[in-house]
Amino acid sequence: MVTPFEFEQVYDAPIEKVWQALTDENKMRAWYFPQLIKFKPVVGFEFVFSNDGSTYQKEWRVTKIEEGHLLAHSWIYKGYPGSSEVTFGLFEEGEKTKLKLTHTGLSSFPADPHFARKRFEDGWKQILGSNLKDHLK
Repeated sequence: MVTPFEFEQVYDAPIEKVWQALTDENKMRAWYFPQLIKFKPVVGFEFVFSNDGSTYQKEWRVTKIEEGHLLAHSWIYKGYPGSSEVTFGLFEEGEKTKLKLTHTGLSSFPADPHFARKRFEDGWKQILGSNLKDHLK
């Protein structure tokens, strides 16, 4: 079994504010993916992205929701084998919020530099450790 990628970040923001950043499509465009057109925090909802001309078009679907605490979605690339899942778990720490990201299934993608585990690790560190952190200031 391949170990999932896990990343934790504590934000100087209440859990409600972090939850909004994770589930409001306008806020998600600012820190997560600017190509996002439509999102709803409802199990089964398929994300809608603009076609930015990339060879690696995303096909994501919400897989789990626990209002205010957990959001999970599939992470699939159209036309490529492999399927992974991203889970964002939120935990109150006083006035702050700890986010724990778990990304499973990375080894299911093809042996191609675009799908390398290190690329996902670096991406999540940027997205959560910098982009979201700055967004919540």
